[in-house]
Amino acid sequence: MNTKQLMDSALALAGLDKMPEDSDIVVAGDNIKKVLIGIDMETSELLLAKELGYDCVVSHHPKNTNTAMLDVMHDHIYKLEALGVPRNKSQKLLAPRKDELSYGQHVSNSRRSESAAKLLNMPYISLHSPADIIGETYVQKFMDDKFANKPDTKVQDVVDALEEIAEYKNSARKPIIRVGAKDSYAGKIYVLMSGLTGPGAGILKEYFNAGVGTLIKMHIPEKDAKELKEQNIGNVIIAGHMSSDSLGLNRIAQKWRESGVDVTLMSGIVEA
Repeated sequence: MNTKQLMDSALALAGLDKMPEDSDIVVAGDNIKKVLIGIDMETSELLLAKELGYDCVVSHHPKNTNTAMLDVMHDHIYKLEALGVPRNKSQKLLAPRKDELSYGQHVSNSRRSESAAKLLNMPYISLHSPADIIGETYVQKFMDDKFANKPDTKVQDVVDALEEIAEYKNSARKPIIRVGAKDSYAGKIYVLMSGLTGPGAGILKEYFNAGVGTLIKMHIPEKDAKELKEQNIGNVIIAGHMSSDSLGLNRIAQKWRESGVDVTLMSGIVEA
């Protein structure tokens, strides 16, 4: 396989017809038989891959320099629109978070690992949204099937259900309730794991205002959790960052293996 075929395979699994701005073929390559994939793959992992004879390195977290990457957050606008929230309202609520992130993006050393991959002549891919979407879709279906027509579902029931999924069961970081209580009614369960990163408390409030009872997320800043607690209308379960990322990455890796590629998992991926 080549790097484009690896990328296209991941996009297809996620139901995407084009590469999102937070993913990239950083260094292209052909005749790929051995892939080393992890959640964060930097210069040290590139050197390790070269030493061990791998043909390609794949990182989950973005490694490209695309300044449009923050536009991936617009997914929240479309998700909220489907729940009845007007686009113009979500756009304005999302703007402060995008602006905050732009400060960090502007000063980041965006070509650090890219330059190392080029010097090593090592094919290098980043796969962010595709893996997140795959994981989000999987967990949402799991919850929909598990709790269909069960209005008495409590937040602890949702936490227990998450731990039935291998990536969460095998992780050192277990799902945790950050907003709400164990005996709180769960209400409508909504899995929110794609969209680049956390959109801020303002956007999260709109999910609750639109009828969501419990959000399942990968992670949340303490300040956002505190603000949502003060609103006191919804629940937030944090499933776990590395384990949630692993959901999509494991399924992508399996798809590549079915195509004859030898894939090794490392750097934070929780194996199922």
